[in-house]
Amino acid sequence: MVACHVVRTATSTPRERRTTRSPFHPTGGVRVDRSMRLSQFWQRMHEQFGETYAESLARDHVFEELGSRTVQQALAEGVSVKEVWRAVCDTFDLPPTLR
Repeated sequence: MVACHVVRTATSTPRERRTTRSPFHPTGGVRVDRSMRLSQFWQRMHEQFGETYAESLARDHVFEELGSRTVQQALAEGVSVKEVWRAVCDTFDLPPTLR
């Protein structure tokens, strides 16, 4: 059996330290950039659209601003959380105070 573990050193870049992987999250356990926290993104989605519709929107709605991808696809392919949130705001004309 081979043991695998990650060692974080003082030379780790900030981006390496700010990534997360969770198999229980709607992004399917992929690494995402957290310059805007992913938890904050989902909180805002749930506040604006309701929990059920937000999950459906993230899975099914294709955004032109995200290169004809869904929220989940964009996050899985490394698009920043902030950029995804801005695309949602632009598409659904959310107030500027939420951007």
